[in-house]
Amino acid sequence: MQGTVAAFDRETEAGRVLLDDGSPVSFTPDAFAAGGLRLLRPGQRVRLETATDGTVTLVTLATFH
Repeated sequence: MQGTVAAFDRETEAGRVLLDDGSPVSFTPDAFAAGGLRLLRPGQRVRLETATDGTVTLVTLATFH
């Protein structure tokens, strides 16, 4: 799924994304680290992968295919 970064804390590396349907989804530092990213800014488009329980496991930049 994809969304737009609403908030990102540089110190904790946790954040919140607004999905395309407007739903807020939070991610943990582990999900951020799994994507190999160094920084996110509000307004950036990202792709999220989730576990079966809905927990975000990976945050990466959205790319065009």
